[in-house]
Amino acid sequence: QLQLVESGGGLVQPGGSLTLSCTAPEFNLKYNAIGWFRQAAGKEREGVSWITSSGGTTKYADSVKGRFTVSRDNAKNTVYLQMNSLKPEDTADYYCAAHRSDIVVIQTRPESEFEGWGQGTRVTVSS
Repeated sequence: QLQLVESGGGLVQPGGSLTLSCTAPEFNLKYNAIGWFRQAAGKEREGVSWITSSGGTTKYADSVKGRFTVSRDNAKNTVYLQMNSLKPEDTADYYCAAHRSDIVVIQTRPESEFEGWGQGTRVTVSS
């Protein structure tokens, strides 16, 4: 069963960095595109970054472009989200989810098409 697990969240000061990880203990992710999403308190969930199954193509929301980097190591069955220059507005619960098609990195697709949503990992950016 496809079930993703996020980790790596925590409290960081503005300008700091964190790296989030996403893995699937009982599923091989190498054929799936992966999306990172976040939900701040009182706001709707939004897409942050997407990566193809091979890792060759990535996409970012404008709000994180130039600060976040998504990558994956299929040998370790893990997808990463490196977050630099963090801002208070990056505070949110971060989730990863899988999609069966790499098209999600090229074309915006509804969240309902993503599978295996994890429990999320909380990122708090505060001094």
